[in-house]
Amino acid sequence: MPVPPGHHGNLTPEQEKKLQELWAATLKVFGVVEPTELTDAPVTKLESRATDLDGKDKKKSKRRLGVFKRHGDKKDSSNGSTTPSKDNADDDKYGQVKEFQEILATQDPELLRRTFWSMVKADHPDALLLRFLRARKWDVDKALVMLISTMRWRSQEQHVDDDVVLRGEGGALEDSSSSDPAVKREGVDFLTQLRLGKSFLHGTDKEGRPICFVRVRLHRGGEQTEKSLERYTVYVIETARLALRPPVETACILFDMSHFTMANMDYTPVKFMIKIFEANYPESLGAVLVHKAPWLFQGIWKIIRGWLDPVVAGKVHFTSDVSDLEKFIPKSQIIKELEGDEDWEYKYVEPIPGENDAMKEEGPRKQFEAQRETTVEEYQKKTFEWIACGASGSSEKIKQERDGLATKLHENYWQLDKYVRARTYYDRTGMISPDGKINFYPPPPGTGENQNLVPTSQAPAVETHADDVD
Repeated sequence: MPVPPGHHGNLTPEQEKKLQELWAATLKVFGVVEPTELTDAPVTKLESRATDLDGKDKKKSKRRLGVFKRHGDKKDSSNGSTTPSKDNADDDKYGQVKEFQEILATQDPELLRRTFWSMVKADHPDALLLRFLRARKWDVDKALVMLISTMRWRSQEQHVDDDVVLRGEGGALEDSSSSDPAVKREGVDFLTQLRLGKSFLHGTDKEGRPICFVRVRLHRGGEQTEKSLERYTVYVIETARLALRPPVETACILFDMSHFTMANMDYTPVKFMIKIFEANYPESLGAVLVHKAPWLFQGIWKIIRGWLDPVVAGKVHFTSDVSDLEKFIPKSQIIKELEGDEDWEYKYVEPIPGENDAMKEEGPRKQFEAQRETTVEEYQKKTFEWIACGASGSSEKIKQERDGLATKLHENYWQLDKYVRARTYYDRTGMISPDGKINFYPPPPGTGENQNLVPTSQAPAVETHADDVD
């Protein structure tokens, strides 16, 4: 499958230059100092890193490190020449420019840096930055605003890596037995959605994109708390990210609207989903299929469409029967619940006692984390070299070295994974293997290859059929 334009491995010279600009800006915000700028008195406050660089030698200014001007500067932002401000935020739908300014003034750069590398996981770091550049039409300033705002959202608002991913299903199971009513409610709500199969990942479409099925009829407003709905949504997205393999970088979401009634309509989670896909998970949607939407959904869609970015809205397709779905998914890979040929049903497999015991092993975790940090530092250093080279002949060698370090980071993540991520239904059923390999069509739990993954005596299956809820 060819690499799409604007993705890692298929960049124009101008796009590569924009990527270099964004790396320079991002590393500056993270407090990572270019090796040639190191002194005996390292700067420790973010404000001093955002000051005017005009006093430094002209050679360095040309290396596109001039993104960080004082907030009062009014120079053109299209080439990354200023710190983003409200003056150049013509499409700041979620108020991220103001948030960015607050982050510059208040946030610990090291926390932002750690959050970024935690989000990278097994991805190529360039691929992550390119998502933000494409989402902001290659405007470096706007991409930087979006990226840094996302880092704060992950670390301080949603606690993606240190809570949602870290504790996962096993943590929810523990919470469901808590003596604290509020904690217990969140745990029960989270597990209820998993057991029902309100949404699940299974198979791929014709473009090789993982499919996320959302059975809308299983949702009723007020049955789960807003917090548990948000946590569940982020959990599903983060799990889907682990299933992406280049050159496939997007997913297909299929909203099954069969048996939909107004009791299933809930605008709050819809707004949350729209916001995070547009603001925090850019360039993650390949296609959105709305299947068997009844006539009463027409008025609702007019409202929802008004909230969507036009680019996202253009990815929405309405399908009414299996022949429509076949335009996107081979019939052999459409599940029988949707009148396809694949004999597969979602059956939730409960967490297995002891499946997260590796997370208690500090020694191996610290070892792999130390190895990762060493590789990250090498990657950052090599990135400065790549930026300094520009389009010179030596840049190809440096790019190969950076790609080699990115491969090391990928391999390291899957060594570290079991120490920092709670096991999921997809680990237990064999879709995600311990070494990171993905099998979108694993054999049924308890048979063949998966017998060692899912001991049936310890992991009872909870089955939900299509007709359980009308």
